[in-house]
Amino acid sequence: MLQHTPQITLLKLIILLSSVLFSSGCIITQPTQIKQDQQSAIGVSDAKNSTESLNIESTRYMQGQQGIEALRAPIEPFIISTAMDTPQPLASPSAPQLQLVGEEVEPVTMIDLDAPHNDTQQAQTTETEASQSLWPRLRSGFSLPDKQHPGLQSDQAWYAKHPRYLLRTSERARPYLYYILNEVEARGMPTEIALLPIVESAFLPFAYSHGRAAGIWQFIPGTGKMYGLKQNWWYDGRRDVYASTQAALTYLQKLHKTFDGDWLLALAAYNSGSGTVSRAIKKNRKKGKPTDYWNLDLPKETKGYVPKLLALSNIAADPAAFNVAITEIPDESYFAKVETGGQIDLALAAELAGLNTDELYNLNPGFNRWATDPDGPHYLLIPKENAGSFTEALDKLPDDQRVKWVRHKIKSGESLLSIAKKYQTTVDLLQDTNKLSSNMIRAGKYLLVPTATRNLNSYSKSAELRKKTIQQRPRKGHKIAHTVESGDTLWDISRKHKVGVKELAKWNAMAPRDPLKLGQKLVIWVKQTNKLASNNAPTAPLQKVNYKVRRGDSLARIAQKFRVTINDLQRWNQLNTKKYLQPGQKITLYVDVTRQSDS
Repeated sequence: MLQHTPQITLLKLIILLSSVLFSSGCIITQPTQIKQDQQSAIGVSDAKNSTESLNIESTRYMQGQQGIEALRAPIEPFIISTAMDTPQPLASPSAPQLQLVGEEVEPVTMIDLDAPHNDTQQAQTTETEASQSLWPRLRSGFSLPDKQHPGLQSDQAWYAKHPRYLLRTSERARPYLYYILNEVEARGMPTEIALLPIVESAFLPFAYSHGRAAGIWQFIPGTGKMYGLKQNWWYDGRRDVYASTQAALTYLQKLHKTFDGDWLLALAAYNSGSGTVSRAIKKNRKKGKPTDYWNLDLPKETKGYVPKLLALSNIAADPAAFNVAITEIPDESYFAKVETGGQIDLALAAELAGLNTDELYNLNPGFNRWATDPDGPHYLLIPKENAGSFTEALDKLPDDQRVKWVRHKIKSGESLLSIAKKYQTTVDLLQDTNKLSSNMIRAGKYLLVPTATRNLNSYSKSAELRKKTIQQRPRKGHKIAHTVESGDTLWDISRKHKVGVKELAKWNAMAPRDPLKLGQKLVIWVKQTNKLASNNAPTAPLQKVNYKVRRGDSLARIAQKFRVTINDLQRWNQLNTKKYLQPGQKITLYVDVTRQSDS
């Protein structure tokens, strides 16, 4: 009988272990060769460089936008499918193994490289994190038709060519998408609709279009009011993520019913109005043509609207097929809806919640000012991890400390309107707070005024400061300031300064059809022509006119006669508004000669 020495037994064990490893597709390598072998294995695909550069771009974007903490949020990258013809090296204990797969693409998880390596724990972590992703649940509810229609090709190609755009928009969607998806599912709607804000607003909470549409769902004022979205000085429900989502889904369900269960027609009507779509259907019926979405004669924007959503859903269904990355979003709520019970200063609320004011405004973009609307809604969306401490702190806060109160002594010549403007509040609130039945007030009396607890510049995303930021943005040309006077329109102002109405509106955070208010400050960017133009005179081709003041003349009468503004007259001539014009006095005007013929 053969005797087994310890050396022979050890040799057999090594041979047995090697057989097991080879049968599982692995080889044993020297630790110094592992890094080189891994690079070789990853490089078997010709598309490896594009894969690597996209993931690096994704990581740099997130780090640049949100700091190093953002890197802890896993990104769902595309991984090139590779034939596994050669055995793959085992991962080094000091580095995570990049998993290459054939048919299925699994998300890559972020692994702590300083933690002890444990293959079993790593496998469990990958499976757990993948199951917590929101994207699989979103994809499972996709049910819109015509996903392979040729009309989607150009949009799919555009999105695939601009991977950073999808990365940015999916990152912006992170706080809102879980809530939206839940609401879509609860109503039994196709889950592609949860992606509609990408088409509408790129998930920008303060988005505002030239057509006066606002918020992530882009409601115009009239439709917003029709679906219960309150709009006033304090608050715009079209930007309220919670309220506007409810309104948008209700509106879409109504359109779905109107168009006999055709979701593509409902989506087209959401974009251009049900009347537009109904007229196009009626027109095709008269001509004996098909009445489906693809055959209707619709506005250009609407023709591109539905294909964008379908293209996005195809990409979301399989990012790897389009060589793009989308931000991983956990399948859990980002925020909690906390009842506040009344008006509260937003800077104070942010402090109680452990947030900065920008973070609070981004979750609650419906609030226009430094505080919530005194008449409601009385709730705030707070990050889930901060909601408990915020609620506890709010419960301990006395009601009279939710806003700062100022005792204002009324001066001669003041009105409720002027006082309200001074303290960034409204006449209605002053009347309600002070139990006033009319606008009549008396000098020497006192008013109790609710006001901001911080400097107004602290409320960086209030409507006032958002507008100021846009107006102060550097642009080409020479900036002119204009104060709106009675009779002014954007059209007249744009004609006078030879600029476009859309550009003028854009420079001032407006839409072309927004009404002007007396005393409103506008900025106008005009081409620099000469020294005179940059020194108080308007740009050519306006005609310079020297005018001698006559008896009975006033600034208002002269301005009306030459179709200019009083503000311009004062600026061109450096006039003192407290002094009257004198007969014989000479003033300079710059008039548009094309507007003088019918005066």
